[in-house]
Amino acid sequence: MAKSKILVIDDDPDIGLVTRLTLEREGFEVIIATSGSEGLARVKSDRPDLIVLDVMMESTTAGFQTALALRSRDPNSEYRDYAQIPIILLTSIHSTTPLRFGPDEDYLPVEEFIDKPVDPDVLVAKVKSLLGSAR
Repeated sequence: MAKSKILVIDDDPDIGLVTRLTLEREGFEVIIATSGSEGLARVKSDRPDLIVLDVMMESTTAGFQTALALRSRDPNSEYRDYAQIPIILLTSIHSTTPLRFGPDEDYLPVEEFIDKPVDPDVLVAKVKSLLGSAR
């Protein structure tokens, strides 16, 4: 059986490394991208089974923009073939602003939203749950 492929999009190399090691320990194949634009390119080239996405990268809303691009309802979207890939959003935004965000079909189209610092056991459980329900 092939390993599930997870794309981690995060500009912090330490977070990327810890996330990769955590997921590889559980038997997943992990690909790293360090920006939203690189992540979108890797979605096309690597066709991941799941995406772990940071919010604040090259801009404070890069993760939101990446998720919106992937989930575009435009029938001509270049990402229409990837719209069903589950997305887990990782962020520390709740520690920097009083605003609260969570999954929303129109404005923040992701399956899960996890605040940093991430408990590795919580991340693994959510990944396994989403991959189980995506199959």
